[in-house]
Amino acid sequence: MRPDNDAYVAAVHDKGLQFDLRTMSRRRMLTALGGAGVLTAVGGHVFADPTAAEAACAAEVDSETAGPYPADGTNGPNVRTISGVVRSDIRSSFGGATGIAGGIGLTFSLTLLNLSCAPLAGAAVYAWHCDREGRYSLYSSGVTNQNYLRGIQVANSSGTVTFTSIYPGCYAGRWPHIHFEVYRSLAAATTSSGLIAKTSQIALPKDASSAVYATTGYSQSVTNLSRITLAGDMVFGDDLAAGQMATLTGGVTSGYVATLTATVNV
Repeated sequence: MRPDNDAYVAAVHDKGLQFDLRTMSRRRMLTALGGAGVLTAVGGHVFADPTAAEAACAAEVDSETAGPYPADGTNGPNVRTISGVVRSDIRSSFGGATGIAGGIGLTFSLTLLNLSCAPLAGAAVYAWHCDREGRYSLYSSGVTNQNYLRGIQVANSSGTVTFTSIYPGCYAGRWPHIHFEVYRSLAAATTSSGLIAKTSQIALPKDASSAVYATTGYSQSVTNLSRITLAGDMVFGDDLAAGQMATLTGGVTSGYVATLTATVNV
């Protein structure tokens, strides 16, 4: 990893809105290539030739703020060191907590590639997001005694991690999203001294979000989504989440499946 990026991801944890606005973000190659033709697909984008696809793969996913609720040891609790955090189904709390997050089902997969477009097998991903009420476990009022919607997975031979969860709500001022951190190994991800290789976020598309928010339990998200645009979001706004927008299939009855491919320089 480049020294400048090491310093960036070490410093990018949330320090408030003004910090976020100053540090948003190093957008580049995916936006420039977004108008190309339709033969090769990489990370939800289509390209006219393999050279363009390879260039898109080599464009590292943008580093983003971890927000104020990471529970990774940088701002209060460290859920990464609790037994049971390595799991694929993150809907329930663990380690003595018993709460379960309700909501429309969402299975999300993140495929990690290196700058040579090879899978990052063995890397570990810590993922977390808010519940359908827009609350973050361990931090928000009413759920400080819960740690649901947080978990760690190790990338398989294809560089993919998959989590079973619920569709996150939309809280005031932010586009619907999922946070993730990439670590070089499971050992790094589950120890307090483990170094973060990448901090970023996954954006969720408006159409699916609107359909979910019309269902029971998400009523506040309807209002919050109506007051935010992708262009106005402090994280995704500068390029409309060009390299971070998930591809979704499914529906509110069967649940959704979200996928994203992200290049990480580790």
